[in-house]
Amino acid sequence: MDEQHRLAERFETHRSHLRAVAYRMLGSLSDADDAVQEAWLRLSRVDSNAVENLAGWLTTVVSRVCLDMLRSRTSRREEPVGQHVPDPVQDAGDGSGPEPEALLVDSVGRALLVVLNTLAPAERVAFVLHDMFAVPFDRIAPLVERSPVTTKKLASRARHKVQGTPAVPAADLARQRKVVDAFLAASRGGDLDALLAVLAPDVVRRADPAALPPGAATEVHGAHSVAEGTLVFGRRSRFAAPALVNGTVGIVVAPRGRLLLALTLTVEGEKVTEYEVIADPARLRQLDLAVLDA
Repeated sequence: MDEQHRLAERFETHRSHLRAVAYRMLGSLSDADDAVQEAWLRLSRVDSNAVENLAGWLTTVVSRVCLDMLRSRTSRREEPVGQHVPDPVQDAGDGSGPEPEALLVDSVGRALLVVLNTLAPAERVAFVLHDMFAVPFDRIAPLVERSPVTTKKLASRARHKVQGTPAVPAADLARQRKVVDAFLAASRGGDLDALLAVLAPDVVRRADPAALPPGAATEVHGAHSVAEGTLVFGRRSRFAAPALVNGTVGIVVAPRGRLLLALTLTVEGEKVTEYEVIADPARLRQLDLAVLDA
């Protein structure tokens, strides 16, 4: 076996780790695979015998590639919040289709991917490497071209954005979460009775026109009418997850981890008394989104 084949085998032992790092930084499986491939190309062009810590070297390289890709996205204003993402097609069976990405989304967390997409490139890299992969700040600092102290502040700022600040006490947040979880479960299951059980009799549903079929009413009143309309949402609910939306429990709908819709819900007692479906990109960008604790 020649040296190049041996190097390729060593690289393959690190591929899954590199892919995990890149996916959390980029939020796209195809982009993550591109970043990992670029790391391999760079490794193949250097004297690998001079690389003492291959895992650390590769993590640094793939992180630098990801940071460049994030900065390029920002400069070109790619993938704005609220951009339409089509429903996934059937898995191609080659490891690059929607099924592997769906598994990755579930493993990372749909709401977390949405919030990570709101971070500045250097914040995202610092947070992912330190908080998710325990990379020390003195190793991250050269990547983001900051001092270790400033890099620590970047990660702290990102962590605060990810965790958010609840606008209600913990007990109220837990009660809202229970109701929203029941609402989401009923929507996913197409269970009209379960949905009616969680909706107030005089519930109101409002929605941006972009979230509705042509000609549908933007405002609907009454539990039965709202429930029937909510079940239409069921196909999209498989891409939904609870999240902290403007400080209270809401829902994000994010195919492939990219924000498409957000739902804000008003919960009184054990019932949803009102909810709004936000689809307008300008309104989505104004939302304060964070991750709910499990």
